[in-house]
Amino acid sequence: MEYGILGLIVLIANVYAIYQIITSGATTGMKVLWTLVILILPVLGFIVWLIAGPKGGSVTT
Repeated sequence: MEYGILGLIVLIANVYAIYQIITSGATTGMKVLWTLVILILPVLGFIVWLIAGPKGGSVTT
């Protein structure tokens, strides 16, 4: 049972990360690369994305 809950948490985190990647201001190539990293390495990819992934677009005035 606890592995199911852990898997659900990983799934939710990965869906969140992929959504953030898609809506970021990064180039299309970087979006594809980050998405593939998260899909191939779900836990490690998410952790690396948290540390070094594309950040939200900056607003300039």
